[in-house]
Formats: sequence, C-alpha cells, structure tokens
Amino acid sequence: MQLFALGINHHTAPLAVREQVAFQPESMRLALGHLVRAKPVREAAILSTCNRTELYCATERPEAAAEWLAEYHHLSPQKVTPYLYTLPSRDAVRHVFRVASGLDSMVLGEPEILGQMKEAARNAEAAGTLGTLLHKLFQKTFAVAKEVRSTTAIGANIVSMAAASVHLAERIFESIADQRVLFIGAGEMIELCAAHFAAQAPRRLTVANRTQARGQLLAERFKGDVIKLDEIAERLPGYDIVVSCTASPLPIVGLGMVERALKARRHRPMVMVDLAVPRDIEPEVAQLDDVFLYTLDDLGQVVAAGLESRRAAVIEAEAIIDTRVASFLQWMEGREVVPTIRALRDNAERMRRHEVEHALKLLARGEDPQRVLEALSHGLTNKLMHAPTHALNQADAESRAELARLVARLYRLHTGE
Repeated sequence: MQLFALGINHHTAPLAVREQVAFQPESMRLALGHLVRAKPVREAAILSTCNRTELYCATERPEAAAEWLAEYHHLSPQKVTPYLYTLPSRDAVRHVFRVASGLDSMVLGEPEILGQMKEAARNAEAAGTLGTLLHKLFQKTFAVAKEVRSTTAIGANIVSMAAASVHLAERIFESIADQRVLFIGAGEMIELCAAHFAAQAPRRLTVANRTQARGQLLAERFKGDVIKLDEIAERLPGYDIVVSCTASPLPIVGLGMVERALKARRHRPMVMVDLAVPRDIEPEVAQLDDVFLYTLDDLGQVVAAGLESRRAAVIEAEAIIDTRVASFLQWMEGREVVPTIRALRDNAERMRRHEVEHALKLLARGEDPQRVLEALSHGLTNKLMHAPTHALNQADAESRAELARLVARLYRLHTGE
C-alpha cells in the first residue's frame, strides 16, 4: 500500500474551480467513509480550505481517489483533471510537511493552515479512516511544522505586497481588529490582501467590484459583504482602511470623494492603499492631512526590507523538511519488512519450543541434565542454521558469492576476505 497526496490548490486552479471541489466541515466524515467504501483506498484524510482541497491516501490506485473526487462533487473528470496534482511517496511526504509549515500557503508562513491540518486528522480519526500510515504521517507533520516555526523566522518578515499593506495599516491603527476595511476590485492581488487582512479579524470587511457576483464570491470566503462600485462615494466614510486594485484606466476614488468622506468622519484618519497601475486613487489625495496614502512604490520598500531575511528562513525550513522527509521514508521502508521479520521470529520461536519440549521430556525420564542441555543447544543451533546452510549449498555458482556476502552481513561474520 503506497502513500499519495492529490488535490488542487491556489497554485493550480482558480477560485471558480477550487470552490467546486471544496468539502463542508459538517459532511467531511461522511465523505471519508464514502471514499474508503467506494474505492480501493485503505486510509484517507481530506484537507479542505479556501485555498486547497487535498486527499492524503494509502492506496495502490491514486487515480481511484481522483475519480472519486470528481464523482462526489458531481463533476466530469475533465473539469478536475487539468488542475489536479498527484504526488507519490517522497513527494507526498515533502508536500504535506511544506503545507503544514506554511511554505505552500498563499500567505507565506501563515499559521492557520496547521490548525486546519490538525482538524483534518481529527476528522479522519473520527471517521475511522486514519490508519497506521496516515497517523504516523500526521504526527510527524505536526512535529516538523513546530520545528520550522520555532527554529526559523519563516513568519516574521514581510515579503509580499499584501502583507506590506497590513504592515503599513498597523503603523496608523493600533489594532486592525477594530477597523473596517473596504477592498475595491476582486482580482488576485485583492484576494491576497483580503487573506492577510482577514487573518487580523477586522470589524468589517467589504468588497466593491464591477462584477458583483465575483465580488460576492470573494466576500463570502472571508465572511464579508459586497457593494457596487457606484456605492463607494456614499459608503466611503464608513471605512478606516481602503485597498484598491482594479484595471480601470481612470481613477475610481477622487480627491473630492475623499474630502467629503473625511468631513463625514470628522477627520478621523484613513489608510488608503493603491495597488493599481494606472492608479485607482488620485495622487492629490496624499496631500490631505487625515489620509495616509500608500502606493506600489511604498509597499515595495517594505517588501525589500524583509525579503533577504525571509529567503534565509525559507532555505532553513526547506533543509529541515528534507531531513525529516528522509527520516519518514526510512520508517515507511522499514514497515515493508515487518511481515518478514515477524515470520522469521515466529519460525525461530517454533524451533525453540520444539527443542524445549523435547528437553523437558528427557529430563522427566531422568536423563543427565548436562547432556540434555547439550542436546538442546545442538538441536537448536542445527535447526537455526539449516536454512542458510542449505541455501548456500544449493545455490548455483553465479548466485553463491552474492548469497555468501549476504549471509556474512546478516550474521556479522568475519570470513578473512
């Protein structure tokens, strides 16, 4: 039985695809039970977040798990397969370790994914689909993630425009949790920014987008609400932080709009982050006393300051993971010889019992104990040595030398060669 990881994530599939294969928390355990009953999958766990849906399986046919993923969500395989990755053994272990350590997250180094992975393990255990292999994998995964986070600075430095947006806002507001955040646009950059700000649990999170349906999807991911673009002027005074990134050729937020908003806010400060090219917010807004306007250039300076340190942390984290992957694979390989070891010991135990029973009968007849012990040791030695000796004597010339080296290694013999 082999270990596989398969699924889709934010690297391989857009949100419109990811949401089609997501699992609701309340149905996770039923889904796991259905998977192991419907397909030749012995062990299974499912990790389902807003950025990924992944199946970790012990099976000989990973394609069966992929088929099930499409079938369960009533999708044709053609709709899932182009976005799906399947990782065997070593690659699967490394992937799981990287995911738990935050190296594969949309927000590099974010800690939330570790809790989500622990929940995936609990669901699999409750569903009865967490066998020896996956149990060991999860335990090792949690240990690796803890080691990465405690010995590297993987989550300590800012290396993305989205993270820099939060950092600059925190310069003005003591706590993002007390603020109301408005996102203008619903593209990839806004999606990244929303993930960062949502992690700070703001008081309110709103998306304004030209296509309201797309804005609604993004807002729902982060438990926010949605407004139309033409409502921004009216609603702007209600927000403390504004992050904008659209493809509009003309500014969306003008000087007059902001001046009116500040007046309604009684000049409470606003942080505005303009990530668009060309800009969404008129440059003159920066001259207003109560507005802190940051552009791509401002964010670039923050990112540059943390980039070198984060690079070093990622290198350290990858080195830790590579070492721990090798250790886990060694454990997996050791499991493969367990049946042979068990059979070898059982065979030796049968020989031992037979010789002891024979010796006890001789003692019961009054035989000399010393002679009985001698016979016992000789009989046991002969039986234990019979199989390797017979194999050496019966081997052909081509294989005898290799077999002799193997026997010498097994019994730690010094043959004088």
